[in-house]
Amino acid sequence: MTAGAVVPFIIVAFALLIVAAKGIKIVRPWEKGLIERLGKYQRTADSGLSLILPFLERMIKVDMREQVVDVPPQGVITKDNVVVEVDAVVYYEVTDPVKVTYNVASFYLAATKLAQTNLRNLVGDLALDESLTSRELINTKLREILDDATDKWGTKVTRVELQRIEPPSDVTDAMHRQMKAERLRRAMILEAEGHKQSAILKAEGDAEAIKKVADADRYQKLTVAKGEGEAIQTVYGAIHAGNPSNDLIAIKYLEALQKIADGQSTKIFLPLETSGVLGSIAGIGELLKGQVPPARSGGGSSKGKRVAPKGPEKPPQEGGASPGNLFAT
Repeated sequence: MTAGAVVPFIIVAFALLIVAAKGIKIVRPWEKGLIERLGKYQRTADSGLSLILPFLERMIKVDMREQVVDVPPQGVITKDNVVVEVDAVVYYEVTDPVKVTYNVASFYLAATKLAQTNLRNLVGDLALDESLTSRELINTKLREILDDATDKWGTKVTRVELQRIEPPSDVTDAMHRQMKAERLRRAMILEAEGHKQSAILKAEGDAEAIKKVADADRYQKLTVAKGEGEAIQTVYGAIHAGNPSNDLIAIKYLEALQKIADGQSTKIFLPLETSGVLGSIAGIGELLKGQVPPARSGGGSSKGKRVAPKGPEKPPQEGGASPGNLFAT
């Protein structure tokens, strides 16, 4: 075979190789292949090796993985006429590769504009404070709106997240001052409440302590009074059980006077019946010396009388315990 015959053979083989290469397509696991023949949709190829007719058919690959749309920042006027900068991200996944390819020219651009317009509507219906504290509400409503709008495009919006809602700098400074003032107010209220509770607890503690001390003092006085009463009853019972004579009572009376005289005080208190006391002392002296005068004879037996000293006589006290009439008949 001559060299002139070999050259056409090589050219034909090379052309066949190029045709075969254009007819073999490989679809990745996360992709779907849309096959068109002469500009008309024919079928959808799954992942793996697919063959198409070169120059007559072509394959459009569609990514089926979840993707994200970054919504650029935009100025939004809130309900109370404050301009805030708002941006968000939208997560979506393709459910129908045919619809996402043939029903919308650029899904990314369409989703971005749709998210921007609906985000302006949602934030514009809220005041500044509500928009700052209602992120979850805005996310949920925006996801529902986008999911319904993109359903005919063969996609499903899985999640919408607000990245930031940024008020102007002067509004931010005012909010910081307001927050600081509110925190200071709360701190002062808590401190005052703490002082109040402390004073209440201290007063309750003092009252309880006073009550306990009063109860203890009352118990002590009752116990002492009860003991003294029992002691007096015991002494009183012992005295009456012993049946003391007038002589013993007089002697005890003198001992008491001696104890009074031995005191440190500059004043000495003597009984009012001084004459009766002196007569008692004289009678006791006669008893101790055995000089008691004999009893007079008369109409009946009677005890001897002592000679009372001069002075006015006082009427005898009841019970016979007064020193003035110790030896009275």
